[in-house]
Amino acid sequence: MVSEETPEDHGHGHHLPAVEDWPRGFGEASWWPFVTAVGGTGIYLAAALYIMSRGDNPAVDPLYGPAAMVSGVGIFLIGLYGWVYHAFVSHFWQREGSQQSATKLRFGMLAFLGSELATFGALFGYYFYIRSGDWESIFVGIPNLTGSLVLINTSLLILSSLTLHFAHVAIRNGNRRRFLLGLFTTLLLGFIFIGGQVYEYYEFIIHEGFTLTSGFFASAFFGLTGLHGLHVSLGAVLLAVVMLRALLGQYSADRHVSVSTVSMYWHFVDVVWIFLVVVLYVGAEAPSIWQETIKNETA
Repeated sequence: MVSEETPEDHGHGHHLPAVEDWPRGFGEASWWPFVTAVGGTGIYLAAALYIMSRGDNPAVDPLYGPAAMVSGVGIFLIGLYGWVYHAFVSHFWQREGSQQSATKLRFGMLAFLGSELATFGALFGYYFYIRSGDWESIFVGIPNLTGSLVLINTSLLILSSLTLHFAHVAIRNGNRRRFLLGLFTTLLLGFIFIGGQVYEYYEFIIHEGFTLTSGFFASAFFGLTGLHGLHVSLGAVLLAVVMLRALLGQYSADRHVSVSTVSMYWHFVDVVWIFLVVVLYVGAEAPSIWQETIKNETA
């Protein structure tokens, strides 16, 4: 027998897991972040299973990797939906909108970005470590990385930061029309960037034979760009949620803290991408350019 919903359920009884409120203004203490983390772990597990399934004597069945990837992405998206919906979307106007709560949420995002910076820093440390070795053996067989596609993708991502900034300024000034236009443009540019990166992977893997197991540089390249692509995808989901809330009229000049936090996240992934392009794309071709210059000078 299903009991009727009580006022304490806050209208979320059909969406939880969640427990009691903590404190007011922050939604419910929930299991959804844990579900999201399990899905993220499944994505990393899928990458490991893919590597283990390669070679003449694979340790696991080749189907395990794709199956784990589909499951991980599915669990991740379900957990993200539950987390974001209950934390920000549902019963928005019934919650407090104090400046203190907004400040705590901004500091929470800064703490999260600090952990993300540490994650990317560890991977960059790995890359710089392998790069300190023999250049000829590390960069052998890599395709042309600095083609027009990466330049276009980089330009689109930088442009998306500008459109999101203008959208943020617009809602702070109470201009809802410009806010919606800037937000929609940012989301569109984000999806185009993701599509461009998928196409780049397709070209490298199918046409160039450049895969995750092609060497030390390949593992660093796909690890860093893949992790960044995952973050951009997460940012696109967050922007889509903000867009939905904007269409529902849940933002005003006084209440827009989630726009601020999502903007912080989006600008962060943009800066990381620029660093990736300089270090990984341009930096990978610097040895061959340098060697060619030396040959021409000694000829």
